[in-house]
Amino acid sequence: MNDKKIALITGSAKRIGAYIAEYLHQQGYDIILHYRHSGAEAKALRDKLNHNRAHSCIALHADLADPSAWQQLTEQTRSWQHRLDLLINNASSFYPTALGQTTLQHWNDLFASNAQAPFFLTQQLAPLLKESKGSVVNIIDALASQANADFIPYSMAKTALQTLTRSMAKALAPDVRVNAISPGAMLWPEGEHNINEEQKRNILAGIPLQREGTELDIAKAVLFLAEDAPYITGQDIAVDGGRSL
Repeated sequence: MNDKKIALITGSAKRIGAYIAEYLHQQGYDIILHYRHSGAEAKALRDKLNHNRAHSCIALHADLADPSAWQQLTEQTRSWQHRLDLLINNASSFYPTALGQTTLQHWNDLFASNAQAPFFLTQQLAPLLKESKGSVVNIIDALASQANADFIPYSMAKTALQTLTRSMAKALAPDVRVNAISPGAMLWPEGEHNINEEQKRNILAGIPLQREGTELDIAKAVLFLAEDAPYITGQDIAVDGGRSL
C-alpha cells in the first residue's frame, strides 16, 4: 500500500480481533484497537505494535452498549489521524440463553454488541469512510442462520448483522463497500462455555474440509475484502471449511 491506512477493529484486545489487528499492522495499516473489559490485553498489544512501528496504534475503551460510546469512539477515531479506511465490527457477546431463562438483560447485551453498535458505529463513521473510499467488514457467524434453540437471541442478533451488511452496502454505495465474514469452527469458546474434545471431534467430522480453521484464514479474508475486492459489496463470505453447506 502506498498510502498509510487506518483500521478500527472493535473487540480487538483478544482472540480473532487481536489477530486481525496484528495481521493488518504487518500489511502497513495503522490500528485503532477497541476494548471493553480487556484493558491490560489491549494496552499490551498496543505497546507491541508501537514497538514494531512507532506511533502506529492506539487503544480506546468504550462500552458499546452505551449510546454515548458511539460518538466518543467516532470523535477519538477522527482526532487521531483524521481518517479511517476500514471499520471491522468484530466485538461480540456470545453465550447460550435457554428458552424460559432468557432475560431482557441477556437480550440487550447480545443485541448491543452484535447488531446495535455495528449499525450506529457505521452510521457515525460513514463520513470518514466516504472521504477515504473505505470499507466495512462485519464479523458474523457461519451458523447464525441455522436454528439453534440454545442461542436464539444471539442468532437473531447475528442475522440482523447480515441484514445490516446488505442494507448498508446499498446505503453507502458507491463510496463505501460493506461486506461480512462468517467464521466457522476455530478458536473454541473459553471458560464456562467451553466444549470437550469429543464434542470438537464431532463438529470437525461434519466439516467437509475435515479440520478447524485458523485466525489467519479470517485475517486474510478481511484483507482481501479491504484491498483486493473493489467490485464486491453486500456479501457475506463463510470462512468455515464448508460447514454451513
